[in-house]
Amino acid sequence: MPVEGTIIIFAKAPVPGEVKTRMCPPLTPDEAASLHGSLVMDAVERTRSLRRFDIFLACSPSMDHPFFQTLAARHRIRLYDQVGADLGQRMDHALTTAFNRGYAHALLVGTDVPNLAARHYERANALLQTTDVVLGPTADGGYYLVGAKHPVPALFADIPWSTSEVLAQSRARADRAGLVVGLLDPERDLDTFDDVQAFLHENADKKTLSTRTSNVLHTLIQRHGNSSPE
Repeated sequence: MPVEGTIIIFAKAPVPGEVKTRMCPPLTPDEAASLHGSLVMDAVERTRSLRRFDIFLACSPSMDHPFFQTLAARHRIRLYDQVGADLGQRMDHALTTAFNRGYAHALLVGTDVPNLAARHYERANALLQTTDVVLGPTADGGYYLVGAKHPVPALFADIPWSTSEVLAQSRARADRAGLVVGLLDPERDLDTFDDVQAFLHENADKKTLSTRTSNVLHTLIQRHGNSSPE
């Protein structure tokens, strides 16, 4: 089956004190790193059925980290380093690199959405047939996926990253650049421990998590939650 495009997963190595810092406290740095590592593995594993895409892991701080090297050895993915001074520059560089490699379209995702599944990628791919850009909104005003079929540097310029204005500002930049934007269904990302509790409450009756991540989240709730959401 011919490759239709690429999926680029943006990920940090699970280094205590460097990831999920907004969850600390109540989590310890080691607990936050454990959760982050599990989410990264989920994001990679959930692309295994998508044979029409080449999968890349855009790594920070370096693709030489043993965590990334292990993922590359286990799965059908390729590694490269994130390049740029801020998130916008890094995403722009990653997408532009994909198009320079000859891909007709590219989807870029983070690792903070436990519900991210094959259907999100397939829907984004379908939307790109009639749009220039696809965005997957998050509950906090950001986005969990951005897809394009040509470089879109205007989408990433002067965005107030890590604020509730990211999605709105990005859509405004797209409008000014004359880009047609398609939207996926909104999802909750896990930035704070409140997000973890809300996510488990909202998905108590759904089998959306890997066993590994489900165990990590429920262990954290048992240790730090005021009460079980189930």
